[in-house]
Amino acid sequence: MPSIIAVEPALSGVREMLQGQGYRVVSSDNLDQNIMAVVVSGMDNNLMNIQNTVLKAPVIDATGKTPDQILARIRQLEQ
Repeated sequence: MPSIIAVEPALSGVREMLQGQGYRVVSSDNLDQNIMAVVVSGMDNNLMNIQNTVLKAPVIDATGKTPDQILARIRQLEQ
């Protein structure tokens, strides 16, 4: 079963790249699932009160990162 990654809707390029790599991608407002990581644009690191939510998954700030760098970080988390 593929890892589930929550991605902020504004990051459509990251969403498409992760789906192309075989990940299951959900919206960042869907945090009730068993997600591995959350990717946010960095414009608001507290997007939808993520910081106030009990969340075991790491939040990845996409600011200044290429999709390949984000993918590399997700792969590190899988190890």
